Amino acid sequence: MKLSSQIRPISYLKTHAAEVVREMGKGQEPMIITQNGEAKVVLMDIASWERMKETMALLKILALGMRQVDEGRVTPVSEVVGRLKRRGRER
Repeated sequence: MKLSSQIRPISYLKTHAAEVVREMGKGQEPMIITQNGEAKVVLMDIASWERMKETMALLKILALGMRQVDEGRVTPVSEVVGRLKRRGRER
């Protein structure tokens, strides 16, 4: 992804809003909008945003799991399997 081709001033967004939305709907690369020469916002299509949110959620779960491992808050697989087998027999 070459961001330099996707940087636009806010004036571009103001004058080309419908075109920008149409292009974003096609899954185009995110667009960076600047104001007074400074990057302010990123525009992206909804499908890309949803994928990004799902990825972030998975990364948070992974980080939590890694923290639990580092803290020693884990249970050996053999113990978990044993518990599941006992539950199965109880039912």
